[in-house]
Amino acid sequence: METTTLKQQRRFSEEKMQKIPLFESEKMFCDQYCLLPGQSQKVHSHAGEDKIYVVLEGTALFDIGGEQEHHSEGSAVIARASVPHGVSNDTQNELVLLVMMAPRPTKH
Repeated sequence: METTTLKQQRRFSEEKMQKIPLFESEKMFCDQYCLLPGQSQKVHSHAGEDKIYVVLEGTALFDIGGEQEHHSEGSAVIARASVPHGVSNDTQNELVLLVMMAPRPTKH
């Protein structure tokens, strides 16, 4: 059985948002994103993949398809394939997200 302890995997960096791989397969991936105040993931899109964000700690400002909304701990947000999306931490607290994407994007 594969397991991980999320809190033990968390790490933050003053330089940029941290993406911590938790699980991956040929079909999907699951990462933990850790953002300090002021950090963000720029708006981008994936042609054939859906991405789900789950807020584990803090409050995130999501930009999904040009709509911006704050969501806090316990919320889940989906960015469907081809929809531009990004997330930022515009608070004074740390932000931790669980992020899953399927199908797994192919690396070029």
